[in-house]
Amino acid sequence: MAKFRLDETDHQILNMLIDNTRTPFTDIAKKLNISAGTVHVRVKKMEEAGIILGSSLTLNYEKLGYAFIAYVGIFLQNTSQTKFVLERINEIPYVTVAHVTTGKFNVFCKIRARDTQHAKDIIFKLDDIEGVYRTETMISLEESINDKKRLMHSIFENL
Repeated sequence: MAKFRLDETDHQILNMLIDNTRTPFTDIAKKLNISAGTVHVRVKKMEEAGIILGSSLTLNYEKLGYAFIAYVGIFLQNTSQTKFVLERINEIPYVTVAHVTTGKFNVFCKIRARDTQHAKDIIFKLDDIEGVYRTETMISLEESINDKKRLMHSIFENL
């Protein structure tokens, strides 16, 4: 299969969708002086090529009562338990991200909670998973940078 090449129009379409995944194709078309059909076809091709994997919704977790963020490093008794532990972690809805890592931890997770008590309950659930040796937690004081648009611009410059 040939490698899919993004051109400047594709970049512009992606930039607008990164800013707001709900931007109507007609609005994108007007801004780029192309037809809405062209936008639709290009987005569909990027989806088929696996470049666009869907869309996402950004929530204001603070307004929803889930402003508490912590990162939990998980030490496993044996690395052969990784898959089993990840399956158990996936059952805890407040664990929003989990990475298998090298270095100090075997698995590194991000959790969202209502408050410290709720976070403690989540961490205890992680600790109770069979195969988890121990955990180490870091509390996030503030999410200072979370900007995928800068990353996208950098990727486009290197294509």
